[in-house]
Amino acid sequence: MTTTSGWAEPLKPREKLLQRGAETLSDTELLAIFLRTGVAGKGVLQLAQELLSKTGGLRQFLNMPISEIPNHKGLGKAKYAQIQAALELAKRYLEQGLNRDDQLESPQQTKQYLSSKLRDCVNEQFACLFLDNRHRVIQYEVLFYGSISSSSVHPRVIVQRTLHHNAAAVIIAHNHPSGIAEPSNADIHITKVVKQALELIDVRLLDHFIIGDNQITSLAEQRAF
Repeated sequence: MTTTSGWAEPLKPREKLLQRGAETLSDTELLAIFLRTGVAGKGVLQLAQELLSKTGGLRQFLNMPISEIPNHKGLGKAKYAQIQAALELAKRYLEQGLNRDDQLESPQQTKQYLSSKLRDCVNEQFACLFLDNRHRVIQYEVLFYGSISSSSVHPRVIVQRTLHHNAAAVIIAHNHPSGIAEPSNADIHITKVVKQALELIDVRLLDHFIIGDNQITSLAEQRAF
């Protein structure tokens, strides 16, 4: 569309998405599509920008509890519900990419899945991804909570759950709420202990992923065990 002066008018977010693809939109433009309308004296793009700025960014906005809604003009319960539903759809999309019929094809695929599960947890969680002999996902389970150490992670429980699922391989993962995905000495130690315990039942430990904020560390890639 062009104006009478011959200059092309910028595309509205919805039009831009349809013509150029969702990946071309900024965080502000994507949010504006959900908000649909602005408020008195403020267009929808300006409102979206202010919401992201006030909450600290897209991730913080999406993780905002419902109790914060009254603090943000232009964001009601209906819009909040729509946005949370979209977020949950995205999580389930990633999860269904790793179902029983799918074989893990790359570390990146696994990282994306585990990040969707653990990145935003406020407390430390230790999870296992149980796989069959073709590296298809059998089950994802969070087994331990709190600080990860040899006293809080029990290899015998991991072995018990592995036998329960009749798994041939296991991937373990835990998050660092600090956002820093650097492995500690305790992380490396427990990885070696779990690996040895699983070897006793002829099961391979494929990797241990540490989930940070915008970083995921693979101990297998670091040859740490």
